[in-house]
Amino acid sequence: MDPGSASSPPPSQPHARGAMAAAATAGSSPGSGPGDSPEGPEAEAPERRRKAHGMLKLYYGLSEGEAAGHPAGPDPLDPTDLNGAHFDPEVYLDKLRRECPLAQLMDSETDMVRQIRALDSDMQTLVYENYNKFISATDTIRKMKNDFRKMEDEMDRLATNMAVITDFSARISATLQDRHERITKLAGVHALLRKLQFLFELPSRLTKCVELGAYGQAVRYQGRAQAVLQQYQHLPSFRAIQDDCQVITARLAQQLRQRFREGGSGAPEQAECVELLLALGEPAEELCEEFLAHARGRLEEELRSLEAELGPSPPAPDVLEFTDHGGSGFVGGLCQVAAAYQELFAAQGPAGAEKLATFARELGSRYFALVERRLAQEQGGGDNSLLVRALDRFHRRLRAPGALLAAAGLADAATEIVERVARERLGHHLQGLRAAFLGCLTDVRQALAAPRVAGKEGPGLAELLANVASSILSHIKASLAAVHLFTAKEVSFSNKPYFRGEFCSQGVREGLIVGFIRSMCQTAQSFCDSPGEKGGATPPALLLLLSRLCLDYETATISYVLTLTDEQFLVQDQSPVTPVSTLCAEARETARRLLTHYVKVQGLVISQMLRKSVETRDWLSTLEPRNVRAVMKRVVEDTTAIDVQVGLLYEEGVRKAQSSDSSKRTFSVYSSSRQQGRYAPSYTPSAPMDTNLLSNIQKLFSERIDVFSPVEFNKVSVLTGIIKISLKTLLECVRLRTFGRFGLQQVQVDCHFLQLYLWRFVADEELVHLLLDEVVASAALRCPDPVPMEPSVVEVICERG
Repeated sequence: MDPGSASSPPPSQPHARGAMAAAATAGSSPGSGPGDSPEGPEAEAPERRRKAHGMLKLYYGLSEGEAAGHPAGPDPLDPTDLNGAHFDPEVYLDKLRRECPLAQLMDSETDMVRQIRALDSDMQTLVYENYNKFISATDTIRKMKNDFRKMEDEMDRLATNMAVITDFSARISATLQDRHERITKLAGVHALLRKLQFLFELPSRLTKCVELGAYGQAVRYQGRAQAVLQQYQHLPSFRAIQDDCQVITARLAQQLRQRFREGGSGAPEQAECVELLLALGEPAEELCEEFLAHARGRLEEELRSLEAELGPSPPAPDVLEFTDHGGSGFVGGLCQVAAAYQELFAAQGPAGAEKLATFARELGSRYFALVERRLAQEQGGGDNSLLVRALDRFHRRLRAPGALLAAAGLADAATEIVERVARERLGHHLQGLRAAFLGCLTDVRQALAAPRVAGKEGPGLAELLANVASSILSHIKASLAAVHLFTAKEVSFSNKPYFRGEFCSQGVREGLIVGFIRSMCQTAQSFCDSPGEKGGATPPALLLLLSRLCLDYETATISYVLTLTDEQFLVQDQSPVTPVSTLCAEARETARRLLTHYVKVQGLVISQMLRKSVETRDWLSTLEPRNVRAVMKRVVEDTTAIDVQVGLLYEEGVRKAQSSDSSKRTFSVYSSSRQQGRYAPSYTPSAPMDTNLLSNIQKLFSERIDVFSPVEFNKVSVLTGIIKISLKTLLECVRLRTFGRFGLQQVQVDCHFLQLYLWRFVADEELVHLLLDEVVASAALRCPDPVPMEPSVVEVICERG
């Protein structure tokens, strides 16, 4: 590309650029002075008028905005505006020379030269960038002109050739016209002679076909000639041919009927006989009845064969073999009968179709009854693969007769059987899950009882819980995999609305999974019955294990199982389902009830020991205490064992801040002035009202203890509940007895011993202190000579014990 041509400005460049260039040239000329003015051929009359107008406004110091009464602003007609359309370089230079010093003029010149160079560079870049596009467009236009010129030449040659071909075709047709007419006449005469020859030879041909057994060919010959013989029967020669043909046709019809009534041939051969008889003009109604009667006999024989397979004496074949036999025998025969009937007796209309539908419905119901009997024998198995394959083949075989005999409803009846079997399998798997859960509970019972019987340690509760959880989850997954076969893509009935919607949502999700989880919760809650019923014989460890199992289901397992079910069975049903939150709430409530019952059972066990220890002792004549009673040591030991047992399954929980001397603390009842008043010498039986008054005043200001408060899912809450029940029982038993001096002191020693060890198991140690304080206070109220033992002596006895 020529650089000189590229740098030349295009015609569309704004006028302002030329004006700026002229102004820069005039301002930078070496010999220019204040009085010089540029003159050249580019000065035109309009520019001179604008220049004069601008100089006039400049002289008066006015702008167009000020002349109109508006505030001064950018004037589009200002000749000194470099960016305006009316820029005048001479006026602009005069203004600069008048107003600007030499240094500012030099700066303006430098800035203007820089702007001119930048504009030239931008214009050159623009031309460079678009040069290839201009060249490409020019080449494309040149090629288009050449291509269109060639195409026009080819079209002209084609039109010339077509005109020549048309001319040749017209001349050939005109030459052969006369010969074509003669050939057509001769061909018609020849055809007529051949037809006459066929008519005269027809009786002999029919006789030969009958002798050879070619009944179909004979009927076709008769059909071709019947219309002509009927039309020309008034001619003697044609009448004789017709009479001979009728005699032969009657003999042919008799042989066909005999062959049809023998029934030894199959359905295609009998259909052929009926078709030939209909073509010979036999009555269709009579043939229809005979055809269905013969078909019924063959199909009933197939049904008897299937029923014989279900008999008690021979071993029944597997369900897949049975459905294959029924599909190939009965269903295949029914399809052949239906297809032949519709082809032969289509002229019967709706009455004939209804007759066939009734025929198929009667035999189909018997076949379905046999299939259901065989399927019922498979309900005990756990594997669905063979059953689903058999159902698939059974349903697939009935597609053809269902399409041929839509009025009979065979396809719908087959689908109902498959749906019914699927529902029964869901019920079977639900029972299997329930049985598996009960089996797991039996194994847990045996594992819990085995160490006591054999005298050796068995598996821990955590291990038993993991085994039960994994076993149940594996059974659930196996059941889902088994019933998922009913919705596999390769199964023919999986696209039915029931298996795409209700089976997945109401059958599998609600009926199987949700039903089993609720059944599991109900079974677990049945162990919470009152003593004397099922709950009385339940091991406490089993209650604790079931509680933790239900809690784990609430936190994770239920959500996981339902998510797994929804992923495997894509539900397309809009029927309502049980929310995950509802099922989790039920599982949590079951866990809470089980844990609460566990607390009651364990509290009852310890309470029974304490009650018997109080009721079987003579507290009035007891000796001075020298040690802690053995039952109190047993209570501490059992509580410690319960703490270890609960700690295997539940977290520690939260305790209140404990005092530093909890393990060494002697009861406040012994040290406080308020309690010392009880045991002062003034407390004698002669002043019972004052003692009762003090006790009642103390109860008003003491915190109320809720013995059966809700149990939280942690070890501290469980132990707190058990200890509250035990100490409350001890308190009530103490209130029913009368104590001597040494009896009161024994109670004092026992309570201090319990306080030393039980405080560490509860959430708030003050609860143990309050209950034990009440026990000692109640014993003191029922003592005629309430003289407590010295706290130091009590501590020595407890430490020694």
